[in-house]
Amino acid sequence: MQIVTTKADQLKTKPDENNLGFGTIFTDHMFNMDYSVEKGWHNPRIEPYHSFTMDPSTMVLHYGQGVFEGLKAYRNTKGDIQLFRPQENFKRLNVSNHKLCIPEIDEAFALDALKQLLAVEKDWIPSAPGTSLYIRPTIIAMDPFLGVRASFTYRFFIILSPVGAYYAEGFNPVKIMVTKEHVRAVRGGVGDTKTMGNYAASLLAGDKAHRAGYTQVLWLDGVEQKYVEEVGAMNIFFVIDDELITPMLSGSILPGITRDSVIKLGRSWGIKVTERKISIEEVIKTSRSGNLKEIFGSGTAAVISPVGELKYEDTVISIGDGKVGKLAQKFFQAIQDIQYGVIEDPLCWVEPA
Repeated sequence: MQIVTTKADQLKTKPDENNLGFGTIFTDHMFNMDYSVEKGWHNPRIEPYHSFTMDPSTMVLHYGQGVFEGLKAYRNTKGDIQLFRPQENFKRLNVSNHKLCIPEIDEAFALDALKQLLAVEKDWIPSAPGTSLYIRPTIIAMDPFLGVRASFTYRFFIILSPVGAYYAEGFNPVKIMVTKEHVRAVRGGVGDTKTMGNYAASLLAGDKAHRAGYTQVLWLDGVEQKYVEEVGAMNIFFVIDDELITPMLSGSILPGITRDSVIKLGRSWGIKVTERKISIEEVIKTSRSGNLKEIFGSGTAAVISPVGELKYEDTVISIGDGKVGKLAQKFFQAIQDIQYGVIEDPLCWVEPA
């Protein structure tokens, strides 16, 4: 398929690179492509960023049949544009498609479409330290129908947003709160899928955490409410003695690409990295014994988020005296240096755009 490009008549004023925030500013153009049973995926196009006109009965609005991804484009030290493991994002998008009964996309074509969009929007990719261009590929069900079934038509679109740091705190320890009152997902559901409902299900607990002075919620498994799973917007890691431990993927945890990068990078450094069940009681116990050295989260938006405080019921523990841990700092620096081309890419993760 050939991608048709239509340029915007008027371009937006570029924002101040040093005051971007996260996810509030959008570029001049977007990618769109449609699906129907008769034509399959068709009509790929880059066109001016615009609002969608949707029937009030459009299925995604009622049944949440939609999936999305999140990745970034970076301007490296030479001024060139590069992506970090984008093939993994489109591969995961197709896994989500399967779970939500959405037709698969051609992953190579989707990556090429993204690169063409980035070529049009190259001037939107910021160069200030710590900034990047956030990329949001999304697929939504488009049938105007109120019956419960998979849609017959879909829209695949990609929008772009220049961003700064995800957290207002920057690269500083955040506070997280464990919830036993709410459940995010259970095995056999869509907890391991990037679909809209997963995030809607996390909002109430997240709001309660914010009101209590915490940045995010740490979720426990939905059956026994005993084992740690993930944080609202990131996977979680624990440094206990000299071992790096993260909850094993069980079908209710998102298989994060940054999570996988931490695991692979850590093992390449000779660190003992273990994926297994870890209970919240074990976390509390190792904190009391002094064996818990660090906790940090991983995700596309923030890369690495050190955790300085964790609250579980009436217990509050401080990790590393509220300071950034050595491993969190090392992973953050190494992954960012690869993403921005500061160092050579040791694991062949960088994709030129």
